[in-house]
Amino acid sequence: MSTIDAPERATPAVPGPAPRILLIQAPYYDGVVSGMRRGAERVLAEAGAELEVVDVAGAFELPAALRLALKKGGWDGYLLHGCVVKGETDHYQFICEAVCQGVMDISSETGVPLGFGLLTVESLDQAEARSADDRHNKGAEAAIALLTQVALARNWGVR
Repeated sequence: MSTIDAPERATPAVPGPAPRILLIQAPYYDGVVSGMRRGAERVLAEAGAELEVVDVAGAFELPAALRLALKKGGWDGYLLHGCVVKGETDHYQFICEAVCQGVMDISSETGVPLGFGLLTVESLDQAEARSADDRHNKGAEAAIALLTQVALARNWGVR
């Protein structure tokens, strides 16, 4: 773990009714992604949000699943959780770049409130440290980012 301490971030207040959130998760590394989900669930519960969870096969499927969810509609925001651990081949680089670019394209095209929690790590130990039940949990951080975007959209009367 880095010597830099994660900042304390409060759960943002979201005006209006309880936000409906869809978590699309790629539980290939189930223990890691489950830890991220628990972190997000704590934050979302504090905000009074309703959470629905769906699984996809792997990180590569996250952008396509997000597009499908946007076509279906009905959620105020979307969380994406997954983990890619670097191996001995170029696969890691290709997957990370493709997923990040796919999500960024959707985000910039649609402006949809989005929390992006894709761990891209050198080792499973690093992933476990970032999904632990503490203030370094990246699932919780992604949920805070998402709620901030939902609040911004509502304050600006968007959606």
